[in-house]
Amino acid sequence: MALDVPYRSIPDMFLKRVAATPDRHAFAHPAPDDSGPVWLTWAQMAHRAKAVAAGLHGLGIGLEDRVAILANTRLDWVVADLGIMCAGGATTTVYPTTEPEDTRYIVADSGSRVLFAENPAQAAKLAGADLPALTHVVLFDGEADPSAAVAQLTLAELEERGTLALDAEPGLIDGIVAGLGPDHLATLIYTSGTTGRPKGVELLHGGWCWEGVAQADVGLLRPDDLQYLWLPLSHSFGKTLLCGATHVGLATYVDGRVEKLVELLSVIRPTLMCGAPRVFEKVYNKSVTTAQDAGGAKAKIFAWAVRTGKEKIALEQAGKPVPTGLRLRHRLAEKLVFSKIQARLGGRIRVLVSGAAPLSAEIATFFAAANLPISEGYGLTESSAGNFVNRPGALRIGTVGPAMGDLECRIDTDGEILLRGRPVMRGYHNLPEETAAAFTEDGFFRTGDIGSLDADGYLRITDRKKDLVKTSGGKYIAPSHIEGLFKAICPYTSQVVVIGQARNYCTMLVTLDPDAIRTWAVGGPLEGRDYPAIAASPQAQEMVEGYVAELNGRLNRWETIKKVTILPRDLTIEDGEITPSLKIKRRGVESNFAAEIDRMYDGALAEL
Repeated sequence: MALDVPYRSIPDMFLKRVAATPDRHAFAHPAPDDSGPVWLTWAQMAHRAKAVAAGLHGLGIGLEDRVAILANTRLDWVVADLGIMCAGGATTTVYPTTEPEDTRYIVADSGSRVLFAENPAQAAKLAGADLPALTHVVLFDGEADPSAAVAQLTLAELEERGTLALDAEPGLIDGIVAGLGPDHLATLIYTSGTTGRPKGVELLHGGWCWEGVAQADVGLLRPDDLQYLWLPLSHSFGKTLLCGATHVGLATYVDGRVEKLVELLSVIRPTLMCGAPRVFEKVYNKSVTTAQDAGGAKAKIFAWAVRTGKEKIALEQAGKPVPTGLRLRHRLAEKLVFSKIQARLGGRIRVLVSGAAPLSAEIATFFAAANLPISEGYGLTESSAGNFVNRPGALRIGTVGPAMGDLECRIDTDGEILLRGRPVMRGYHNLPEETAAAFTEDGFFRTGDIGSLDADGYLRITDRKKDLVKTSGGKYIAPSHIEGLFKAICPYTSQVVVIGQARNYCTMLVTLDPDAIRTWAVGGPLEGRDYPAIAASPQAQEMVEGYVAELNGRLNRWETIKKVTILPRDLTIEDGEITPSLKIKRRGVESNFAAEIDRMYDGALAEL
């Protein structure tokens, strides 16, 4: 059955929400002293968003004109995004941790005409760039530089200009919004390709409105929820949650300071929180290590409670009844142990959602045992982030749930997951050939992920993207790009394999060129030694780590290599590690060197 989406665009959805519940809490930002949230009503959000929209209109922004946002998750990000779309424009998102070279590329490739920057330091990333389309930079924080090459003004100044324009023409923004339709461009989100060069994903108003309605339709969001939104709004996951909150009208606290998350959960006390697996790994790790450090009876009680919870969950997952005795033991475990874990998340959680990367089944089971079931979901930037999700009360651990709304899913003959429906992108910006290759002849999007559907429509992901890896923090990493950089930096390299899929940091396996490394050893204590001896030496390790440090200086934060292992031999065709054309066979390498990889992740959950 087709999902009923009663909106023409995100601004249409937003203004209808404002009209329905003008005085209810909409979005909040942290108080300056972190004493709690400072709330804006829907009417107050509309006042600010319309002022930004009118200000942008005065700067020449019109239908589908791109306006970039380069900032952390904060309330101003939401206001700017709504203002851009209410002016008829489309938001280009840029991670605040993006390196200057990629920032300049995204702003240039998108043709963005205005940039919202968090502060002068972020704006400085564009210094020296040839950006003929860019006319203005708007600063959230700091003072505008009157001598800047591109004209600058503050967000407050932009809103002031817009307010004056609306005083003169009160119906300006309503008229613009009336002209927006579901097939107009709303967002341009750049995602890394296999070469490391970002690709702009064109996402339409109709798809985002579908996302908002679909989230409520599956029971994830309710009007009485309080959401803690800390995810990057530059990411499609964060963006889709804004759409859901607008459709449902729930209150959302916006604060991207991840380092404050655990501390503020007890202050905000949300009922709803979504995140990448890493945040759940942290809570899991903290719970386990706290119990272990306590030792004695406390450690034993914790272990007993977890065993009890897992026993209960195993029966529930198998569709079997839970005996009365086990239920009573679980209630005791709840009182003694699990209530403390719940309190760590604020004590009022109704729904947790995990997305952006695979969630460990072990961690999912732990949370379910603690009466904090995580609804794992699946989606891609190219399909507006939300495609499949486990419904509250109908969790199947190890799956990402059934499809949302009326999204169509088909499993191709090779196992690839294919998707068709309103949330799927229009295409890749300025890349017609890559766009054509991304779709089947009958319009299904090729996800590049391998999976299977069970009889009830629950999707299980059995393999990840062929050319990309995704960390447990939800970031895409292009291994070939990093590997190529390292080969160029380190002249002693033969092969490099970056590891990071579903891990909380990236590591690297390195093999050395036998001839080059023997030359390197001449004149030192390793002269005349064979390859295995040189590779195992602390001198070689120190040398490689020096080059890794140089590599890390050229990578985005989430791509950096935390540990490196020099392998005792080179990769070979015979061992199934490289192809005859010398391309790396990642599965073969990861299988053959599983022990070496595991050692680099020993205690990974302990590294918060």
